[in-house]
Amino acid sequence: MSNNKTCTAEEAQDISLMVFLCLVYTTGFLLNVFSLWIFIFRMTKWNAGTVLQFNLAISDALAFPAAPLLAAYFVNENKREFSSFLCDLKIALISTHIYGSILFLTLISVHRYVVVVHFKRSLRIKQKAFVKKLCFGVWCFLLVCAIIFGILLPVTDEDGHKHCIFIHQTGLVSKYFIINFVLVVFGFLVPFIVAVVCYSCLARTVTQVNSKSLHSQSVKTKSLRTIGICLVIFGFCFFPLNVTRTVAVVLKKYFPGHCQLLIRVETAYYSSNVLAGVNCCLDPLIYFFGSHSFNKSFRGSVKIRSEKEKDNRTETDTSNSTNRNAIHSTV
Repeated sequence: MSNNKTCTAEEAQDISLMVFLCLVYTTGFLLNVFSLWIFIFRMTKWNAGTVLQFNLAISDALAFPAAPLLAAYFVNENKREFSSFLCDLKIALISTHIYGSILFLTLISVHRYVVVVHFKRSLRIKQKAFVKKLCFGVWCFLLVCAIIFGILLPVTDEDGHKHCIFIHQTGLVSKYFIINFVLVVFGFLVPFIVAVVCYSCLARTVTQVNSKSLHSQSVKTKSLRTIGICLVIFGFCFFPLNVTRTVAVVLKKYFPGHCQLLIRVETAYYSSNVLAGVNCCLDPLIYFFGSHSFNKSFRGSVKIRSEKEKDNRTETDTSNSTNRNAIHSTV
Protein backbone atom coordinates (compact mmCIF):
# COMPACT_ATOMS: atom_id res chain seq x y z
CA MET A 1 0.00 0.00 0.00
CA SER A 2 1.49 3.31 -1.07
CA ASN A 3 1.93 6.25 1.23
CA ASN A 4 0.97 9.81 0.45
CA LYS A 5 4.51 11.09 -0.01
CA THR A 6 5.44 11.97 -3.59
CA CYS A 7 8.95 11.65 -4.96
CA THR A 8 10.01 14.99 -6.38
CA ALA A 9 13.66 14.34 -7.23
CA GLU A 10 15.95 11.53 -8.28
CA GLU A 11 19.49 10.58 -7.39
CA ALA A 12 22.37 11.17 -9.78
CA GLN A 13 23.31 8.03 -11.69
CA ASP A 14 26.69 6.34 -11.62
CA ILE A 15 29.42 7.85 -13.78
CA SER A 16 29.84 4.49 -15.55
CA LEU A 17 26.54 5.12 -17.33
CA MET A 18 28.00 8.22 -18.94
CA VAL A 19 31.17 6.34 -19.93
CA PHE A 20 29.28 3.45 -21.53
CA LEU A 21 26.82 5.81 -23.21
CA CYS A 22 29.53 7.94 -24.79
CA LEU A 23 31.52 4.86 -25.81
CA VAL A 24 28.49 3.22 -27.44
CA TYR A 25 27.34 6.31 -29.30
CA THR A 26 30.87 7.20 -30.44
CA THR A 27 31.45 3.67 -31.75
CA GLY A 28 28.08 3.69 -33.49
CA PHE A 29 28.76 7.09 -35.00
CA LEU A 30 32.11 5.98 -36.46
CA LEU A 31 30.62 2.76 -37.86
CA ASN A 32 27.71 4.56 -39.47
CA VAL A 33 29.84 7.39 -40.89
CA PHE A 34 32.02 4.72 -42.49
CA SER A 35 28.88 2.98 -43.77
CA LEU A 36 27.60 6.25 -45.23
CA TRP A 37 30.96 6.77 -46.92
CA ILE A 38 30.66 3.36 -48.58
CA PHE A 39 27.07 4.06 -49.62
CA ILE A 40 27.92 7.43 -51.16
CA PHE A 41 31.40 6.94 -52.63
CA ARG A 42 31.84 3.20 -53.20
CA MET A 43 28.42 1.91 -54.27
CA THR A 44 27.51 2.88 -57.83
CA LYS A 45 24.23 0.98 -58.19
CA TRP A 46 21.46 1.49 -55.65
CA ASN A 47 18.20 -0.40 -55.33
CA ALA A 48 15.21 0.09 -53.03
CA GLY A 49 16.87 -1.88 -50.24
CA THR A 50 20.00 0.27 -50.46
CA VAL A 51 17.90 3.42 -50.05
CA LEU A 52 16.31 2.05 -46.87
CA GLN A 53 19.68 1.03 -45.42
CA PHE A 54 21.17 4.43 -46.24
CA ASN A 55 18.37 6.21 -44.37
CA LEU A 56 18.79 3.86 -41.41
CA ALA A 57 22.48 4.81 -41.27
CA ILE A 58 21.52 8.50 -41.25
CA SER A 59 19.08 8.01 -38.35
CA ASP A 60 21.81 6.19 -36.41
CA ALA A 61 24.39 8.91 -37.07
CA LEU A 62 21.96 11.54 -35.75
CA ALA A 63 22.10 9.89 -32.32
CA PHE A 64 25.68 11.01 -31.70
CA PRO A 65 24.92 14.71 -30.89
CA ALA A 66 22.41 13.52 -28.28
CA ALA A 67 25.09 11.59 -26.34
CA PRO A 68 26.52 14.56 -24.38
CA LEU A 69 23.00 15.77 -23.52
CA LEU A 70 22.00 12.32 -22.26
CA ALA A 71 25.29 11.94 -20.38
CA ALA A 72 24.76 15.25 -18.59
CA TYR A 73 21.22 14.13 -17.78
CA PHE A 74 22.41 10.91 -16.20
CA VAL A 75 25.20 12.18 -13.93
CA ASN A 76 24.16 15.71 -13.00
CA GLU A 77 23.85 15.80 -9.25
CA ASN A 78 21.57 18.83 -9.36
CA LYS A 79 18.35 19.35 -11.20
CA ARG A 80 18.60 19.32 -15.00
CA GLU A 81 18.88 22.94 -16.08
CA PHE A 82 18.41 22.83 -19.87
CA SER A 83 17.15 25.76 -21.86
CA SER A 84 14.04 25.28 -23.96
CA PHE A 85 16.18 25.06 -27.10
CA LEU A 86 18.44 22.34 -25.69
CA CYS A 87 15.43 20.47 -24.38
CA ASP A 88 13.71 20.55 -27.77
CA LEU A 89 16.97 19.54 -29.45
CA LYS A 90 17.38 16.59 -27.12
CA ILE A 91 13.80 15.48 -27.72
CA ALA A 92 14.20 15.81 -31.49
CA LEU A 93 17.49 13.89 -31.65
CA ILE A 94 16.45 11.07 -29.34
CA SER A 95 12.98 10.55 -30.85
CA THR A 96 14.29 10.78 -34.42
CA HIS A 97 17.05 8.27 -33.73
CA ILE A 98 14.99 5.70 -31.82
CA TYR A 99 11.79 5.76 -33.85
CA GLY A 100 13.59 6.44 -37.11
CA SER A 101 15.61 3.27 -36.50
CA ILE A 102 12.48 1.30 -35.63
CA LEU A 103 10.58 2.47 -38.72
CA PHE A 104 13.44 1.87 -41.13
CA LEU A 105 14.19 -1.54 -39.60
CA THR A 106 10.53 -2.45 -40.10
CA LEU A 107 10.56 -1.23 -43.71
CA ILE A 108 13.75 -3.21 -44.37
CA SER A 109 12.03 -6.35 -43.01
CA VAL A 110 8.96 -5.76 -45.16
CA HIS A 111 11.11 -5.11 -48.23
CA ARG A 112 13.13 -8.30 -47.80
CA TYR A 113 9.92 -10.29 -47.32
CA VAL A 114 8.35 -8.84 -50.47
CA VAL A 115 11.49 -9.32 -52.58
CA VAL A 116 11.75 -13.03 -51.73
CA VAL A 117 8.16 -14.18 -51.20
CA HIS A 118 6.53 -12.01 -53.88
CA PHE A 119 9.44 -11.85 -56.30
CA LYS A 120 7.14 -12.31 -59.32
CA ARG A 121 4.78 -9.47 -58.37
CA SER A 122 5.45 -5.88 -59.34
CA LEU A 123 4.97 -4.12 -56.01
CA ARG A 124 5.82 -0.48 -55.41
CA ILE A 125 8.04 -1.15 -52.43
CA LYS A 126 10.47 -2.79 -54.85
CA GLN A 127 10.78 0.46 -56.81
CA LYS A 128 13.60 2.79 -55.83
CA ALA A 129 11.66 5.95 -56.72
CA PHE A 130 8.74 4.96 -54.49
CA VAL A 131 11.02 4.00 -51.59
CA LYS A 132 12.72 7.41 -51.80
CA LYS A 133 9.34 9.09 -51.43
CA LEU A 134 8.47 6.70 -48.60
CA CYS A 135 11.68 7.59 -46.73
CA PHE A 136 10.98 11.29 -47.22
CA GLY A 137 7.55 10.72 -45.70
CA VAL A 138 9.12 8.93 -42.73
CA TRP A 139 11.46 11.89 -42.08
CA CYS A 140 8.53 14.32 -42.28
CA PHE A 141 6.60 12.15 -39.84
CA LEU A 142 9.55 12.04 -37.42
CA LEU A 143 9.91 15.83 -37.61
CA VAL A 144 6.22 16.34 -36.85
CA CYS A 145 6.45 13.90 -33.91
CA ALA A 146 9.51 15.74 -32.53
CA ILE A 147 7.61 19.05 -32.70
CA ILE A 148 4.58 17.52 -30.99
CA PHE A 149 6.75 16.02 -28.23
CA GLY A 150 8.42 19.39 -27.72
CA ILE A 151 5.03 21.09 -27.35
CA LEU A 152 3.51 18.45 -25.06
CA LEU A 153 6.63 18.04 -22.88
CA PRO A 154 7.98 21.54 -22.27
CA VAL A 155 10.58 22.68 -19.76
CA THR A 156 8.92 23.16 -16.38
CA ASP A 157 9.99 24.82 -13.15
CA GLU A 158 10.14 22.48 -10.17
CA ASP A 159 11.39 23.81 -6.82
CA GLY A 160 13.10 26.72 -8.53
CA HIS A 161 14.91 24.57 -11.10
CA LYS A 162 14.13 23.90 -14.75
CA HIS A 163 13.48 20.32 -15.86
CA CYS A 164 13.49 18.66 -19.28
CA ILE A 165 12.10 15.16 -19.92
CA PHE A 166 12.00 14.50 -16.20
CA ILE A 167 9.58 11.95 -14.77
CA HIS A 168 9.12 14.02 -11.62
CA GLN A 169 7.60 16.97 -13.50
CA THR A 170 4.42 16.99 -11.46
CA GLY A 171 2.28 18.72 -14.09
CA LEU A 172 3.22 16.25 -16.83
CA VAL A 173 2.70 12.90 -15.11
CA SER A 174 -0.52 12.14 -16.98
CA LYS A 175 0.99 13.23 -20.30
CA TYR A 176 4.00 10.99 -19.79
CA PHE A 177 1.64 8.10 -18.99
CA ILE A 178 -0.45 8.55 -22.15
CA ILE A 179 2.48 9.29 -24.47
CA ASN A 180 4.36 6.24 -23.20
CA PHE A 181 1.56 3.83 -24.04
CA VAL A 182 1.07 5.39 -27.48
CA LEU A 183 4.79 4.92 -28.13
CA VAL A 184 4.80 1.37 -26.77
CA VAL A 185 1.88 0.28 -28.96
CA PHE A 186 2.52 2.17 -32.19
CA GLY A 187 6.23 2.85 -31.84
CA PHE A 188 7.33 -0.63 -30.75
CA LEU A 189 4.71 -3.40 -30.63
CA VAL A 190 3.17 -2.81 -34.07
CA PRO A 191 6.55 -2.55 -35.89
CA PHE A 192 7.88 -5.55 -33.94
CA ILE A 193 4.84 -7.67 -34.83
CA VAL A 194 5.20 -6.68 -38.49
CA ALA A 195 8.87 -7.74 -38.45
CA VAL A 196 8.01 -11.05 -36.74
CA VAL A 197 5.27 -11.80 -39.30
CA CYS A 198 7.66 -11.01 -42.17
CA TYR A 199 10.32 -13.30 -40.71
CA SER A 200 7.82 -16.12 -40.09
CA CYS A 201 6.36 -15.94 -43.61
CA LEU A 202 9.82 -15.71 -45.15
CA ALA A 203 11.10 -18.67 -43.13
CA ARG A 204 8.10 -20.76 -44.12
CA THR A 205 8.57 -19.89 -47.80
CA VAL A 206 12.28 -20.73 -47.73
CA THR A 207 11.68 -24.13 -46.12
CA GLN A 208 8.91 -25.04 -48.56
CA VAL A 209 10.68 -24.03 -51.76
CA ASN A 210 13.57 -26.24 -52.87
CA SER A 211 15.60 -24.03 -55.17
CA LYS A 212 18.67 -25.45 -56.85
CA SER A 213 19.93 -22.01 -57.86
CA LEU A 214 22.86 -20.89 -55.73
CA HIS A 215 21.87 -17.26 -56.29
CA SER A 216 18.32 -17.88 -55.09
CA GLN A 217 19.56 -19.69 -52.00
CA SER A 218 21.99 -16.84 -51.29
CA VAL A 219 19.21 -14.23 -51.58
CA LYS A 220 16.93 -16.19 -49.26
CA THR A 221 19.69 -16.77 -46.71
CA LYS A 222 20.66 -13.11 -46.67
CA SER A 223 17.01 -12.09 -46.36
CA LEU A 224 16.50 -14.37 -43.37
CA ARG A 225 19.70 -13.06 -41.85
CA THR A 226 18.64 -9.44 -42.39
CA ILE A 227 15.23 -9.82 -40.77
CA GLY A 228 16.76 -11.95 -38.02
CA ILE A 229 19.21 -9.16 -37.15
CA CYS A 230 16.29 -6.70 -37.13
CA LEU A 231 14.44 -8.88 -34.61
CA VAL A 232 17.54 -9.18 -32.42
CA ILE A 233 17.88 -5.39 -32.41
CA PHE A 234 14.21 -5.02 -31.51
CA GLY A 235 14.52 -7.45 -28.63
CA PHE A 236 17.93 -6.47 -27.25
CA CYS A 237 17.88 -2.70 -27.79
CA PHE A 238 14.27 -1.49 -27.75
CA PHE A 239 12.35 -4.00 -25.64
CA PRO A 240 14.09 -3.12 -22.32
CA LEU A 241 13.61 0.60 -23.00
CA ASN A 242 9.87 0.25 -23.46
CA VAL A 243 9.43 -2.08 -20.47
CA THR A 244 11.38 0.04 -17.97
CA ARG A 245 9.79 3.29 -19.17
CA THR A 246 6.32 1.76 -18.83
CA VAL A 247 7.04 0.54 -15.29
CA ALA A 248 8.39 3.99 -14.38
CA VAL A 249 5.35 5.94 -15.58
CA VAL A 250 2.96 3.49 -13.92
CA LEU A 251 4.80 3.78 -10.62
CA LYS A 252 4.90 7.57 -10.84
CA LYS A 253 1.18 7.83 -11.61
CA TYR A 254 -0.29 5.20 -9.29
CA PHE A 255 2.40 4.61 -6.62
CA PRO A 256 4.18 7.98 -6.26
CA GLY A 257 5.25 7.27 -2.68
CA HIS A 258 7.48 4.27 -3.47
CA CYS A 259 10.59 6.41 -3.88
CA GLN A 260 13.25 3.72 -3.48
CA LEU A 261 11.54 1.44 -5.98
CA LEU A 262 11.12 4.31 -8.41
CA ILE A 263 14.82 5.20 -8.11
CA ARG A 264 15.79 1.61 -8.94
CA VAL A 265 13.44 1.58 -11.92
CA GLU A 266 14.89 4.89 -13.11
CA THR A 267 18.39 3.41 -12.96
CA ALA A 268 17.16 0.45 -15.04
CA TYR A 269 15.55 2.87 -17.48
CA TYR A 270 18.73 4.88 -17.93
CA SER A 271 20.68 1.65 -18.43
CA SER A 272 18.17 0.63 -21.10
CA ASN A 273 18.95 3.90 -22.88
CA VAL A 274 22.51 2.64 -23.24
CA LEU A 275 21.18 -0.61 -24.71
CA ALA A 276 19.01 1.38 -27.09
CA GLY A 277 22.15 3.14 -28.27
CA VAL A 278 23.77 -0.22 -29.05
CA ASN A 279 21.50 -0.46 -32.09
CA CYS A 280 23.80 2.12 -33.74
CA CYS A 281 26.58 -0.48 -33.53
CA LEU A 282 24.41 -3.43 -34.61
CA ASP A 283 22.67 -1.86 -37.62
CA PRO A 284 25.85 -1.94 -39.79
CA LEU A 285 25.63 -5.75 -39.53
CA ILE A 286 22.51 -5.48 -41.68
CA TYR A 287 24.42 -3.70 -44.42
CA PHE A 288 27.38 -6.08 -44.29
CA PHE A 289 25.53 -9.41 -44.03
CA GLY A 290 22.30 -8.47 -45.79
CA SER A 291 23.54 -6.55 -48.83
CA HIS A 292 25.80 -8.14 -51.43
CA SER A 293 26.57 -4.73 -52.97
CA PHE A 294 27.59 -3.22 -49.63
CA ASN A 295 29.67 -6.28 -48.73
CA LYS A 296 31.42 -6.16 -52.09
CA SER A 297 32.06 -2.41 -51.82
CA PHE A 298 33.34 -2.80 -48.26
CA ARG A 299 35.75 -5.56 -49.20
CA GLY A 300 36.88 -3.57 -52.21
CA SER A 301 37.57 -0.53 -50.02
CA VAL A 302 39.57 -2.56 -47.52
CA LYS A 303 41.49 -4.27 -50.34
CA ILE A 304 42.33 -0.95 -52.02
CA ARG A 305 43.49 0.50 -48.72
CA SER A 306 45.64 -2.56 -47.99
CA GLU A 307 47.22 -2.36 -51.44
CA LYS A 308 47.96 1.35 -50.98
CA GLU A 309 49.57 0.69 -47.61
CA LYS A 310 51.61 -2.14 -49.16
CA ASP A 311 52.74 0.14 -52.01
CA ASN A 312 53.66 2.86 -49.51
CA ARG A 313 55.72 0.40 -47.50
CA THR A 314 57.41 -0.83 -50.68
CA GLU A 315 58.21 2.72 -51.75
CA THR A 316 59.58 3.48 -48.27
CA ASP A 317 61.74 0.35 -48.27
CA THR A 318 63.02 1.17 -51.77
CA SER A 319 63.81 4.74 -50.75
CA ASN A 320 65.62 3.59 -47.61
CA SER A 321 67.61 1.03 -49.61
CA THR A 322 68.59 3.71 -52.15
CA ASN A 323 69.70 6.03 -49.40
CA ARG A 324 71.79 3.31 -47.78
CA ASN A 325 73.45 2.46 -51.09
CA ALA A 326 74.22 6.13 -51.68
CA ILE A 327 75.80 6.42 -48.25
CA HIS A 328 77.91 3.32 -48.75
CA SER A 329 79.09 4.49 -52.17
CA THR A 330 80.01 7.85 -50.68
CA VAL A 331 81.98 6.21 -47.90
